[in-house]
Amino acid sequence: MRAHDSATASTPIAITAPSPAVAPLPAPPAHTFGAGALLALLGVAAFSLTFPATAWALEGMGPWTVVMLRSVLAAALAGGCLAACRVRLPARRQWAGIAVVAAGVVLGFPLLTTLALRTSTTSHAAVVVGLLPLTTAAYSAVRTGSRPSRTFWLAALVGAAAVIAFAVQQSGGTPSTGDLYLFAALVLCAAGYGEGGRLARRMPGWQVIGWALVLSLPVTAPGAVLALNAEPAPQLTGHAVAGLLWLTAGSTFLGMVVWYRGMAAIGISRASQLQLAQPLLTLVWSVVLLGERLPPAAPLTALAVLACIVVTQRARS
Repeated sequence: MRAHDSATASTPIAITAPSPAVAPLPAPPAHTFGAGALLALLGVAAFSLTFPATAWALEGMGPWTVVMLRSVLAAALAGGCLAACRVRLPARRQWAGIAVVAAGVVLGFPLLTTLALRTSTTSHAAVVVGLLPLTTAAYSAVRTGSRPSRTFWLAALVGAAAVIAFAVQQSGGTPSTGDLYLFAALVLCAAGYGEGGRLARRMPGWQVIGWALVLSLPVTAPGAVLALNAEPAPQLTGHAVAGLLWLTAGSTFLGMVVWYRGMAAIGISRASQLQLAQPLLTLVWSVVLLGERLPPAAPLTALAVLACIVVTQRARS
């Protein structure tokens, strides 16, 4: 033992522990990229049907009824799975992240996009929400300490620029009230995706969204009762029921399960860029399911977005 470290030293020694630094999450193993990308793409496919399903549900229900019922029914599904598997409660340190997921993807995004779809077409809303990959990657970089490469950011910005140009061309350059709802939804959803992807590296993705849905019940259950009393009685047409069922099982629960698992496997930033394909898929569904006219600029936007996806997936973080 050194003299100045001994108990007989005449001058007390003050030992200052180094302040802990926020370390970025470790990169996932390379062999998980293929399966993770497939899971993320399945999530994107599920989400691409969200806007058409919402439009169908709005044919027979009010916007608040749609949002609250989809969340309550999805919470019942998720709660049943959690109980059947005897899943323990998350650790105390994880509840803050789960609350962000609940605020972003269970409450905020569904509500704001549903309100937007009262005045916007599904194709227009899909293109605006195409900015979500960039906002999610930005949130992830700040929250987790990841540092994507310049090539990654350049490709993401080009993809976002293509989406913005498409949206401006379709709206005539004047943002509407629906656009404001959609932009606010982007911010909330990016936070929910980022926190969910971070949590999914430490707990199964289905548990992340499951606990977020259960945590939201004190808001969504009374909200559903109030909405059913305040809005006109639901008209249970085939479209309305099918839309609500897909929003419940596909968009709110199962889609989020595979999406969070995919983000955990390949990283939040890379997974978020796969979502650049979501508005293009939604455009196809809007034509096939809703009979909307496909905008002429869609093929050019598709090529630009697909090129950006290829670049971002090859760029090293």
